[in-house]
Amino acid sequence: MDFYNKLIKWYLQNKRDLPWRKTANPYHIWLSEIMLQQTRVVQGTPYFFAFTEEFPTVFDLANASEEQVLKLWQGLGYYSRARNLHLTAKYVANDLNGSFPPSYNELLNLKGVGEYTAAAIASFSYNEAVPVVDGNVFRVLSRYFDIESDIALPATKKEFTKLAYELMPKDNPAVFNQAIMEFGALQCVPKSPNCSICIFNDGCLALQKKKVSTLPVKLKKVKVTNRFFNYFIFDDVLGNTVIQKRTAKGIWHNLYEFPLLETSAIVDFDYISETVKNNLFLNYTILSIEECSDAAIIHKLSHQHLHIQFWRIKITDVLENGIDLKTLKTFPFPIVIYNFIERI
Repeated sequence: MDFYNKLIKWYLQNKRDLPWRKTANPYHIWLSEIMLQQTRVVQGTPYFFAFTEEFPTVFDLANASEEQVLKLWQGLGYYSRARNLHLTAKYVANDLNGSFPPSYNELLNLKGVGEYTAAAIASFSYNEAVPVVDGNVFRVLSRYFDIESDIALPATKKEFTKLAYELMPKDNPAVFNQAIMEFGALQCVPKSPNCSICIFNDGCLALQKKKVSTLPVKLKKVKVTNRFFNYFIFDDVLGNTVIQKRTAKGIWHNLYEFPLLETSAIVDFDYISETVKNNLFLNYTILSIEECSDAAIIHKLSHQHLHIQFWRIKITDVLENGIDLKTLKTFPFPIVIYNFIERI
């Protein structure tokens, strides 16, 4: 009870003014939670406003095209979230008459909704006593109670969920969930938290044992794959270019890109020049090939580092299915490509 009272008092004094905290509408709660998966609040908030303005109801979102959804999502990353968002909107609108499932167990059946998101919607919209357990909650509880269990393991998730449930007042789960996540986001931060002003510094076991910097424990290492992308920006006599849709499963599914050559390492001008000139599908007369060296970039994803080079290829002909710059900008692109387009 002391833990809860201190936490809630802190929360009421320090909580951020966030738009999704002003409603119990499950559509808005669901939108915000999907957007904030692996995304910081400051980055996700403009997208929340954009989506709720463009798609005020789940029916509006369901009736949109996938390209509309992906374009509005552009820059937020992890695009499978956007595709799942759209599919779930269609299901809720068409199969559930626009009403979101009213319980944690039923919410888990929605595509893209896992345990954390289901718990958030269930507690914030329906006041169901189910704890949310995210990185912030892992950090606060592991430090306060000195828990060294590896948070990468499923069993640890159950351990922390049980503990959070025991601490949670069953008549006010929404505020507790918001409070403990906010405390982890603002006070009990990952690196160098200011423990001298912490409301829990008299009872925090990690502080007493000088283990704040070592908790929570996460032993599983993410294996990063390096990939090497060479994008061809064709430029014809009309100033048009060509793009293609990524239809294969994997990163950026159903987003657009320039013609791509993936190589096993970074390549130089001679390699690209020889490859382009010898490519049988290229039936155009090449005027020049140049690397956009100022646009070369390493784009880091969660499990992949993309080494990206852009090559401008001017031709003396008119491209088949060529599009101009204004039309180009209407398509949904990975943000790294969209930023390149903005520069050119």
